[in-house]
Amino acid sequence: MTSKFPVSTRLLSTMVLLLFVSAVAHAQQTTPPAGYKLVWSDEFNGAGLPDAKKWVYDTEANKTGWYNNELQYYAVKRLQNSKVENGKLIITARKEQLKSASDYGGQNYTSARLITRGKASWTYGVYEVRARLPCGLGTWPAFWMLGPDTIPWPDNGEIDIMEQVGKAPSEITGTIHTKATAGTFGIGGKTFVRDACRRFHTYTMTWTSKAITIGVDQQTFFTYKNPGKGKASWPFDTPHYLLINLAIGGDMAGKIDNKIFPVSMDIDYIRIYQKKS
Repeated sequence: MTSKFPVSTRLLSTMVLLLFVSAVAHAQQTTPPAGYKLVWSDEFNGAGLPDAKKWVYDTEANKTGWYNNELQYYAVKRLQNSKVENGKLIITARKEQLKSASDYGGQNYTSARLITRGKASWTYGVYEVRARLPCGLGTWPAFWMLGPDTIPWPDNGEIDIMEQVGKAPSEITGTIHTKATAGTFGIGGKTFVRDACRRFHTYTMTWTSKAITIGVDQQTFFTYKNPGKGKASWPFDTPHYLLINLAIGGDMAGKIDNKIFPVSMDIDYIRIYQKKS
């Protein structure tokens, strides 16, 4: 087929396209915040299961049933529930009973919960998770952090960088839990991201000795300042590890629409920066 454009025009068009693609790729490459350096990341390159050098699977309550009345079974090293593909980590929840698992607890759904416990933990820093959240009634994805397991929850401190539920897919919440907030829903804030389950957005947390700030796409929506009253209200001076999971049902997610399955959360990258010494 003969082109109706001169060769020079076609070459120019190709160059413009390449420059555009390069610019888009560069735009997705974030630079460290001023005074910070990258200390840990997962870009989810390659294919197959998540990197075992960085992640372990959390299964502690499969047999007894998960907290908050959640209804999923968290599977280990199962591509149907957690896989790296096309530069992304894909966590998929399915409607199925994994009766063959030794710790099966009668759940009707499977999913995955990945954590860095025993692999890496951090005190302070800037945290970025770029992700496309799931759509569907009954889903409950979260990116969050916990303090040392040697200290009981919530005394060890919990930081919820991002939580969302399928019944309110555009509502993004960030919350902290401490000994001082025990018996409550924690202290937090929320924002609205209209297309959170259709497009990728960057969920962020900046944690210093003075405050924890949570936002989306560089827009802060919640800040918790250190009250200066000790561990009960500020247990955030010890190393915390990272958790990523897709829960189904439970107190926060509520009713489940079984027509949505399988349903997935896609994570483009996770990057952690800390101040330069």
